[in-house]
Amino acid sequence: MESIFHEKQEGSLCAQHCLNNLLQGEYFSPVELSSIAHQLDEEERMRMAEGGVTSEDYRTFLQQPSGNMDDSGFFSIQVISNALKVWGLELILFNSPEYQRLRIDPINERSFICNYKEHWFTVRKLGKQWFNLNSLLTGPELISDTYLALFLAQLQQEGYSIFVVKGDLPDCEADQLLQMIRVQQMHRPKLIGEELAQLKEQRVQKTDLERVLEANDGSGTLDEDEEDLQRALALSRQEIDLEDEEADLRRAIQLSMQGTSRNICQDTPQTSGTHLTSEELRKRREAYFEK
Repeated sequence: MESIFHEKQEGSLCAQHCLNNLLQGEYFSPVELSSIAHQLDEEERMRMAEGGVTSEDYRTFLQQPSGNMDDSGFFSIQVISNALKVWGLELILFNSPEYQRLRIDPINERSFICNYKEHWFTVRKLGKQWFNLNSLLTGPELISDTYLALFLAQLQQEGYSIFVVKGDLPDCEADQLLQMIRVQQMHRPKLIGEELAQLKEQRVQKTDLERVLEANDGSGTLDEDEEDLQRALALSRQEIDLEDEEADLRRAIQLSMQGTSRNICQDTPQTSGTHLTSEELRKRREAYFEK
């Protein structure tokens, strides 16, 4: 799946990632999307001015922040829609009555754009297979034809708005390649946050191990955390030694019981040392050492 273009999340630029993953290339930048947003803001301002530039509504409008973008990098559906119009593409709400009346099977479409709150991502067909190109994932996620409808229904239940992308998408290498071959995915990609957390945990574990090794070599002075770690290791070794001693004592008692059983009448019920509890074993061991 190396031929599939997949932009990963940077800041809050998910609208840019969504568009570029849909079109399969670096087609839009934050500067270009900001320009579209400013154009939409100006069009809205002119419409509001038609009611009079001295009106209360107009003054209130001027004091409000843009509804098409913000400083974090978020862009509205209007910005995305206008950006796609450059390529002759149109967005139709998936669960709108007009679209649902068409009764089109989702696998017969080419792509979807999904939105929840301020996050946007693309689901697109490349070749003969569907892929989730969410920028929050570490890579493209393969979606089977049988799972696609269920996947979209699950998104809707979670509160997502889904838009069908209508029109001819620009040609791309991944689409041409995947027309000839089918890919298989052994492991689903993780969320970027999950991967980072896993890498961080591995680094912490490696650092702790390096500290222990350095301490065992006698190099340097142990700080408080290292001393705690050393004490924990020492206690762990003591517990292992204690378990070994108990096992040895259990075997000794068992052998002793076997030796004694030779002098007991055959019709007398035998007692096995293996039924002794750990507490009983510990008491016998203490009594043995006190002799």
